[in-house]
Amino acid sequence: MRPSFGTDGVRGRANAELTPELVLALGRAAARRLGPGPMLVGRDTRRSGPMLQAALTAGLASEGMDVVDLGVLPTPGVAFLSQRRDQPAAMISASHNPFADNGVKFFLAGGRKLPVQVEAGLEAELAGILEDRDRDHDRDRGHPGAARPEGRGVGGAGPEPGAAEEYTRHLVSTVPAGSGLGGLSVVIDCAHGAASALAAGVFRQAGAEVLVLSAQPDGCNINDRCGSTFPQRLQAAVVEAGADAGLALDGDADRVVAVDHLGHLVDGDHLIAICAIDLRDLGRLRDDTVVVTVMANLGFRLGMRAAGIAVHETPVGDRAVLEALAAGHWSLGGEQSGHVIFSDLATTGDGMLTGLQLLEVMARRGRPLAELAASSMTRLPQVLRSVRVARPSQLEGAAALWDAVRDVEAELAGQGRVLLRASGTEPVVRVMVEAATEEHAARAADRLADLVARALGEDPAPLA
Repeated sequence: MRPSFGTDGVRGRANAELTPELVLALGRAAARRLGPGPMLVGRDTRRSGPMLQAALTAGLASEGMDVVDLGVLPTPGVAFLSQRRDQPAAMISASHNPFADNGVKFFLAGGRKLPVQVEAGLEAELAGILEDRDRDHDRDRGHPGAARPEGRGVGGAGPEPGAAEEYTRHLVSTVPAGSGLGGLSVVIDCAHGAASALAAGVFRQAGAEVLVLSAQPDGCNINDRCGSTFPQRLQAAVVEAGADAGLALDGDADRVVAVDHLGHLVDGDHLIAICAIDLRDLGRLRDDTVVVTVMANLGFRLGMRAAGIAVHETPVGDRAVLEALAAGHWSLGGEQSGHVIFSDLATTGDGMLTGLQLLEVMARRGRPLAELAASSMTRLPQVLRSVRVARPSQLEGAAALWDAVRDVEAELAGQGRVLLRASGTEPVVRVMVEAATEEHAARAADRLADLVARALGEDPAPLA
């Protein structure tokens, strides 16, 4: 099975679905479609990262593209350097997925994610290369008679030892000089991922007192019961340390969720709401508009309405948010999962950047995170079920399932909502229900999850 492009590049089980041979071919396709380069390449801390980076580099160089090795660096750091140098870039990471998975995502020169049409062209180029390889042809599909580069035409590769320092300086520069973070104490969970070597220095330079968790990557422990998908350890650590806040990054550090001093989780909806209101008060929220996906809690929408802030809604995925921000020339957007995009400061979601902006709001306003979160929005009970299925692509055609969705929506009588969607990165259907009570939402979500499993062929390993 060959992994295809999903909502965030290509992902699969490393050395099984995402093989070095496939990634080498992907490098060749990227050189043809995204060249001339050079191509910046970074990775997270997965054991398979060096293997796949070597394969990608070989593919790029075989088509004549030079490669700059950024080493271990967060995805937003790769995007930042792509923007600053106006060069295309690639990141080898599977973000919040388990360590055995890996992936490759690309950025256009300028640090922007690939538009759908460019990604489709890259996928078609890859398919042609793989077809020729499988048929053991030497010729290149779409390039009749073209010979591969030789001699000086072969791409070179070399390290960029200053990449992490350059990215660190950028992050610290986003916090106003002077009081900075005002000595706020913060616990940071690095998920044993790409920010492990950077986070403590970034936040200390910005003026915070820092305690770091999960920053000893061994290649196999990334996202393992830590980070943004497992914040329980961070919640306990914040309370135990008496810290002002906690921040949980994911494996490639492009998302973050926060914890207040009481140990309560503050998700992406709350982070966006807090920052939207603050930017509006500072006159820096363009058009008084914020961009979120359909997954944003109904309570977020109500909170923004009360604050006089318009909400622009997109499909799931930070690419959809990024495209809307660019089209509307807006300042802020993101996802409930913790992808938050400050479009004046970055071209993609950035967990450490978001954490810095959040702590700066706390320091400047002199208010604890719990108070800022409570005053920005009231979260409606929301239950999310992830159902691993055999045929997620058949979701839209499951008529009986959508009849059941309409029944549940009728029962909610405008006091909640239902959302079903197929994941773009896993064979999973997400079932989300919001209702007036947790019990009502859970009951409806469980009912729909069972129907999804039966309608689309439940996988032997369903998710909780």
